[in-house]
Parts: sequence; C-alpha cells; structure tokens
Amino acid sequence: MLPIAQSNLENHLSKHLKAQPFTIKKANEFIKSFHRHHRPTIRNNGRWAIAAIDSSNEIVGVVIAGNPVSATYMDGFTIELTRLCTKEGAPKGTGSFLLSRCCSIWRTMGGKRIITYTLESESGASLRGAGWTLAGTVPPHNRWQNKSKADGIKRADLQIYQIKKLRWEKTFKEVG
Repeated sequence: MLPIAQSNLENHLSKHLKAQPFTIKKANEFIKSFHRHHRPTIRNNGRWAIAAIDSSNEIVGVVIAGNPVSATYMDGFTIELTRLCTKEGAPKGTGSFLLSRCCSIWRTMGGKRIITYTLESESGASLRGAGWTLAGTVPPHNRWQNKSKADGIKRADLQIYQIKKLRWEKTFKEVG
C-alpha cells in the first residue's frame, strides 16, 4: 500500500496526467530536445520508458529506467532512472508523477530499490514529492578521460562528470 501522501499526490495528478509506455528511442528524442543539461542515453540504452501525457494529449515528460551504471548496485533488484525530463511549462508535479509511476512498475516487477542522481545544484523537489530519500553524494571525477571501453568505443569526457551529484533512492518494504 502506498503512503497516504504519495497516494494523494498520485490521485491529484492523475486528473491531469496519464502515463503511457514509450519506446526508449522516442524518449531519447524527447530528451535530446528538452533536457537542460544531459544528452540522450547511449545507444538507446535502458529497460523501459514512460511518457507523461497531459489532458491535450501532449507529451510533457519522459523517464528512462535501466540497469544501474555502477556495479555496486547491480543486484538484480535495483534499477536506475537514467533520465527524467519534463518540458518547460509542464504541469506542476509532472516529474513526481513519472517517478511514482516508475516505483509502482518496478515494485510490481519484484524490484526492491530504485536509484537516480541529480546535480548538486538541482533541488530534488520532484524526488522528495514522490517520497524519495537523499542517500549519498558522488564527487566529481575524470575517470573517463583518455579511456576506451573493451569494445573500442571511446567514452566522451563530458563536463557533467566534473560536477558533484546527489544519489537518491526509493526502497520498498517487504509486504508480509
């Protein structure tokens, strides 16, 4: 059962938004057009994506869920939200709406935890609104400089790697 605050949030937002399965390719196209600081996922990487649709049938936000980037969290029960993007002018709460839907889906699939990262400069309001907890920090790094993957693909050394990030998580309690 969802906590009352989250349940009320979902009921309130459900009047204005609906969730729709979305291809990762289309989600990445949306991200390319509207994300403030990040590029699409590499090679359309991810497990699944969801779009938020407003009352005029316009896509106002997307989220992509995939395997955790860090091997530390690759336990089979944790998924990482690798991108969350809303259009400027999207209805208030669109980010929290998408986060809540991801939690419902992952929990139904037997997942136990969802993680994601924000820049230190971002407020995390959508995450807090969806009941997520600040779980840690990731310092800036340059470990991709002058490195290639085993398959020969050179990683781009993006400016975003030089910025401190915050790790957020939502853990599901066992029902029993």
